Amino acid sequence: MKCINNKTPIINRICAVLFSAVVTLTLAGCGSAAYEMPYTVASEVSSYNVLSFGEDSRVEPFAADLCVITEDVTTDSELDIEDAEAAVLFDLNNKEVIYSKNAHERLYPASITKIMTALVALENASLDQTLVATDSVIITESGAQLCGLKSGDTMTMDQALHVLLMYSANDAAMLIAENVGGTVDNFVEMMNEEAKRLGATNTNFTNPHGLTEQEHYTTAYDLYLIFNEVMKYESFNEIIHMSTYQTTYYDKNGNAKELSFKNTNGFINGNITAPENVTVIGGKTGTTAAAGHCLILLSRDVNGSPYISVILNSESGDGLYSDMTDLLSEINK
Repeated sequence: MKCINNKTPIINRICAVLFSAVVTLTLAGCGSAAYEMPYTVASEVSSYNVLSFGEDSRVEPFAADLCVITEDVTTDSELDIEDAEAAVLFDLNNKEVIYSKNAHERLYPASITKIMTALVALENASLDQTLVATDSVIITESGAQLCGLKSGDTMTMDQALHVLLMYSANDAAMLIAENVGGTVDNFVEMMNEEAKRLGATNTNFTNPHGLTEQEHYTTAYDLYLIFNEVMKYESFNEIIHMSTYQTTYYDKNGNAKELSFKNTNGFINGNITAPENVTVIGGKTGTTAAAGHCLILLSRDVNGSPYISVILNSESGDGLYSDMTDLLSEINK
């Protein structure tokens, strides 16, 4: 069959369809081979549909609803975050980068890791799920923050997330990881898969708590991507906004064990005052010798508009909160 060169679009499309049909019939008649994907005009990739409707299709960009950083961004003021290795401030409503310093530099995140632990848990488990501790909760590293879990102890996911995010207990991270992932290693794989899905391409996790390991790293920008996602869970926002928490869990014999603590976040526990007309909703702290002092926050301006700020590897706790206060002061300018 020969299709005459005709400039009329409809005739061209009909020719393409007839030609494809003839080729399909010819191939089907040669030998006994069966073709599982015969041509059909209704197919999304048929010549008819591509020509007829392709020009109307739109592809939504991956970063359409995200702030994007390609270089350092400074403000009109004299703000200079000198004591920290990396710092960022994002206006979520306007998708604007207000400040950025070394946003894509790979650094140790310390316990800010736990926002990813919380995200994977919220995606794959229910808040009323009962978690049972094994020997994996026993962490002997000097200085590690622990709530005192023992093998056989039980608590709900809701309780564990409070302990994880407010008190930053590393044994709570191991409890969550093993119960959600089956094994801690499998849970870490889930963390890394989620990081890739979110576009956090400069991130690699090797544990669910953030204690220092050489190949455990992320960036200020990647933490923004992760935090931006986990904020979609109302329970997460409620937990990080609480200043104190008190609960009862049980040992392997059913005996009650009491636990109470303050939020480690200075803006939430009352130790640090936010700038005027800025409300800190909550966030996550992190501190190790290798990572320095780290903090990620969700804040709102006087109109209720949301902002995410991150500071990584500050030299001291006082310097961390001083720099974060200066960073938040840029919100209403």
